[in-house]
Amino acid sequence: MPKLLIIDDEKDFLESITKRLEMRNYQVIAKDSGKDVEQIIKREKDIDVVILDLNMPEIPGEEVLKRIKAQNPKIQVIILTGQGSTESAVEMAKLDAFTYLQKPTEIEKLIKIIDNARAKAKLLISEHEEESKESTWKKTLMLVAISVLAGFIIYLIPFEGIPERAHIFLGLLTTVILLWITEAVPIGVTAFLTGGGLILLGVQKPADAWEPYANPAVMFVMMIIMFGVILNEVGIAKRVLHYAIKIAGTNVLKFSIVIALTSSLASSIFHDATITIILLFAVIPVFIKMGITIDKSNNFSKFFTIMIPLTASAGGFGTILGGGRNPIAVDFIEKHIGVHIGFLDWIIVQMPMVVLASLATWAVCWIMMPPKIKNFPTEIKSDKLPPMTRNEKGVAIIFILAFVFWTLSDLTHLHVSVVAALAIILICSLKFVSLKTIISKFTWEAWLVFGAGVSLGVAMLETGAGEWLAHQFFPMIKGQPTIVVYYAIALFASTITSFMSNSAATALCLPILDPMSIEIGLNRIYTALSLPVTTSFVFLVIGCPPTIIAYSTGYFKQIDFVRVAVPFSVILCGVTVLMMSIYWPIILPILGF
Repeated sequence: MPKLLIIDDEKDFLESITKRLEMRNYQVIAKDSGKDVEQIIKREKDIDVVILDLNMPEIPGEEVLKRIKAQNPKIQVIILTGQGSTESAVEMAKLDAFTYLQKPTEIEKLIKIIDNARAKAKLLISEHEEESKESTWKKTLMLVAISVLAGFIIYLIPFEGIPERAHIFLGLLTTVILLWITEAVPIGVTAFLTGGGLILLGVQKPADAWEPYANPAVMFVMMIIMFGVILNEVGIAKRVLHYAIKIAGTNVLKFSIVIALTSSLASSIFHDATITIILLFAVIPVFIKMGITIDKSNNFSKFFTIMIPLTASAGGFGTILGGGRNPIAVDFIEKHIGVHIGFLDWIIVQMPMVVLASLATWAVCWIMMPPKIKNFPTEIKSDKLPPMTRNEKGVAIIFILAFVFWTLSDLTHLHVSVVAALAIILICSLKFVSLKTIISKFTWEAWLVFGAGVSLGVAMLETGAGEWLAHQFFPMIKGQPTIVVYYAIALFASTITSFMSNSAATALCLPILDPMSIEIGLNRIYTALSLPVTTSFVFLVIGCPPTIIAYSTGYFKQIDFVRVAVPFSVILCGVTVLMMSIYWPIILPILGF
């Protein structure tokens, strides 16, 4: 609904005119100074008319008018002053004021002028929207054309030794990636294009292309996002925030470091997607209290919603429980290298790097997306919380039980998606939250996009595109210094995992890179242990469940993520390889490897 902003330093007049207009159903924002007018207009996007006094001590009305027009020229400004003159009226007209009135003015006359000003503002906004729509269409068509053309060019390049299906796949992959990054069309539409394109171009059979959309890992991500809706709906997210602030304080720097370390260390034990959803829905109430909505997202909200999933992913290799890529590496090392790595051995080798990776991830996010806020507003620190409601207690108990069963999945042999499904069934059956509420607030695009990512990963494996890329990569690193070779392997693993799950990327890379390690004299255990680490770093949203879950909140766009995630992957690969080169030669011989 359109809003009216009144700026006048005469407080009695301001209060009187506000009440009289509100009695006539106008939505009014009253201010006694124009010093913050840009912030007000930026925050309150529905303001279409401003009533402005000229003679104000702090900032003259003429300067306020200039600021309003600079911020939004479509807003109509009515000058209402007690000390007017002809010269002043002419000057205000030059500055595009709607009209110039002398105090006192009859309320009915003022209302008629407000309505006329509002009509003009509405007309200007309508014209602007039409121009904007036309411009958007042209931009969309251009970006789609560029994406399709880029994919076609990749297909036309005569790569040596590449299977035909793999060549077609790389062309489609190029188009899909560009469409995702530019968001030329909604990402859910691109997700449908992925499955349909694989079939249309003969890369995959229909069943093979669409089956990954209902892959157990994809279904688990879907249910984890539903858990986020549930936690927020019953109020548990607010309690998590309360205790987080109690521990970390309201200093944004300190709070963000604590959140980063918590995210990484907890993800080493529990599923990184679960930790991501808990922490995200703990900080989102902060955004809301600060007036930061999805359409008003800024560096502060983008920093936290990008940093949390990246630190969660960066912590998933700390223990064997942290993710599927870890037991895959352990099993490969035992079967193909003949070395058994125990649970404690893994922690000793990998956990120090989790702490380093967590702090490095936080630093990259802080530099690339600085929050620009030093402390939370005072109202963020809530008072003593009321007792937990029945619904909160019920959801908390079920969630804790799900945590336990996820942790014991190796013993129970229950897939994490089964545990999640049973938890949601219990929550809905006991009426803690209705299924209708969950479905209405669920972000379906995130599920589709992750499904498309898994479908691309399967196609990369089955067409031989992944293996072909690895064999093109190998000659580039042969003969280079050892640390350069490990860094190149890290970047390769990071790139591959950005198009599929990190477990699939580890499973793909191990049998390819192990014989390469033998040929060029690398330590095979080092290579195998490095993959669960470097497949934790992604530069596309589709790369892992935590990032797609964070994207589903709507607080950042793909281009925001890429802007942070590319330097994140490049830097984190370097940091962890350096740590491996220093720490592993000391600790692995002590452990007998």
